[in-house]
Amino acid sequence: MRVGVLTGGGDCPGLNAVLRAVTRKGISVHQHEIIGFRNGWLGPVEDLTTPLTLDSVEDILNRGGTILGSSRTNPYKVEDGVGRLKAVLQRHRIDALIAIGGEDTLGVAEQLFAEGVPVVGVPKTIDNDLDATDYTFGFDTAVHIATEAIDRLRTTAESHHRALVVEVMGRHAGWIALHSGLAGGANVILVPEQPFSVEKVCDWVERRFQRQYAPIIVVAEGAVPEGGEAILATGERDAFGHVRLGGVGNWLADEISRRTGKESRAVVLGHVQRGGTPTAYDRVLATRFGLHAIDAVTDGDFGTMVALRGTEIVRVPLRDATASLKTVPVERYAEAEVLFG
Repeated sequence: MRVGVLTGGGDCPGLNAVLRAVTRKGISVHQHEIIGFRNGWLGPVEDLTTPLTLDSVEDILNRGGTILGSSRTNPYKVEDGVGRLKAVLQRHRIDALIAIGGEDTLGVAEQLFAEGVPVVGVPKTIDNDLDATDYTFGFDTAVHIATEAIDRLRTTAESHHRALVVEVMGRHAGWIALHSGLAGGANVILVPEQPFSVEKVCDWVERRFQRQYAPIIVVAEGAVPEGGEAILATGERDAFGHVRLGGVGNWLADEISRRTGKESRAVVLGHVQRGGTPTAYDRVLATRFGLHAIDAVTDGDFGTMVALRGTEIVRVPLRDATASLKTVPVERYAEAEVLFG
């Protein structure tokens, strides 16, 4: 078989581990030929290809990002994008396609499968918000980076007796904020799923200062105050209709200073959360996903996504993964709320 593979959406630690596993097992065990499409869905639309060989994936396990490049291209938003994509697959005699990505990339994969394209999905997102899988690779690395940042910021917050607001990624789901906040001992954690009271946040900050400690507030970029709206970095939308969020950390730090009279600063971690070397956990999970994805292709089990259930890798319908986002349940947030203040 000639198997195409692409990485779409935001880059993510562990992508190269998937590519390595797909290529090594695909060639060595199944005798497939692996063709990489560059820059996400733009690759099969614009005919941007590169062969993946045993040599080309030899030393990429610990590298962040993706050797294939990525983009947020949506072929359904490009003029004759789907027709051009299908023509490219036919031209290169592609028997199956492995799409590695999040809700947008896999949403396109599901649509293409409905139109007859043989595709298998691999879940990737640092936000951990894809349904039908317990965890996505990239999430553990993002949490690790955010937790380390919180640990480092705590010492400077204590030295200067100021409140520090740490803004992390999380458009609609607060998994990174929840896990890094818990691991870093944050005094307040704010997530998109639970609108927050600025007054209550300031009360927690005051209580922390009264105990002679500096408060750390972790806030997801998509968190909103009660009765308010998400704060946008710009009003522009990408090819999948997403606006660019950003600014809630600075806004909240200013509100805390204004309402409490205490010095407050904001730190926006931004893309540092998705860059650099993947953790050991993400390397292992991504590798297992890749091994099982190429098996699904070999079995002809198209329209599926590999997923983690407990400690096992299983196959689930693509539609189950993209039907709804996996958000932080109320009870999980309530666990953390006990530790606020």
